[in-house]
Amino acid sequence: MHYQTALAEEIRSSATHLLAEDVGPGDITAQLIPENQWATAKVITREAAVLCGVAWVDEIFRCLDNRVTLRWQAADGDLLDADQCFLELEGPARSLLTGERAALNVLQTLSATATATRRYVDLIEGTNVRLLDTRKTLPGMRLAQKYAVTCGGGHNHRIGLWDAFLIKENHIAACGGIQAAVAQARKLASDLQVEVEVETFEELDQALAAGADIIMLDNFALEDLHVAVEINGGRATLEASGNVDATTLKAIAETGVDCISSGALTKDIKSIDLSMRITQTFNV
Repeated sequence: MHYQTALAEEIRSSATHLLAEDVGPGDITAQLIPENQWATAKVITREAAVLCGVAWVDEIFRCLDNRVTLRWQAADGDLLDADQCFLELEGPARSLLTGERAALNVLQTLSATATATRRYVDLIEGTNVRLLDTRKTLPGMRLAQKYAVTCGGGHNHRIGLWDAFLIKENHIAACGGIQAAVAQARKLASDLQVEVEVETFEELDQALAAGADIIMLDNFALEDLHVAVEINGGRATLEASGNVDATTLKAIAETGVDCISSGALTKDIKSIDLSMRITQTFNV
């Protein structure tokens, strides 16, 4: 399935799931509000952030009550300042309050990934190194977080276990070596990229000899990354992984590798602090 098609389907299904999780058989507190009362509301961010999740929020309120109008003042990928209003809503007060938490939950989570990604991307600006995500995503949010990484200026590694080969230590052991593993991958799907994870210079030589498209240098020291780049000589794409954080990222990028992958973009995130406030109520 094409990525964009899969993402659109996930947005639809996740909106339904998020509402079912929060609303269940009905929002009993919202029933305290007269049915004919309408309201306007605004959503602000308490901290600087990169916005992500517009389509999810649109779908949540579409599923909940298509009388709700959303007026976005920013788009996915835009940088928001602290205390900035980026969304105004109008519609039945009950519906605004019922959809509030589901909408904010997805916004604060995806914006957190986009913000973390932008922070890392800014650190390696000018190096021409691509920042990649991993499969270390929150359960059930794979495509959503991968989309958020792109909103932050990063790039997606493989989406799952089906769209590229990543031959790791245990695969190598089970296949009987790097050469055998790469050869078998070529037989199974010659059109897919083959990546090999290596931990030593000996394994790097074996991966190059086997014709790997991408070689992941796992937990290589900085000086060893420099050596690996020289050994490679541009034959394969080199990906650095392991010991990647804000303090090491720039130095790793300056070794000459082609890309850096980091699981922190999707698994070590802190939700963005968002708030929705009713600004006006009126009867219809």
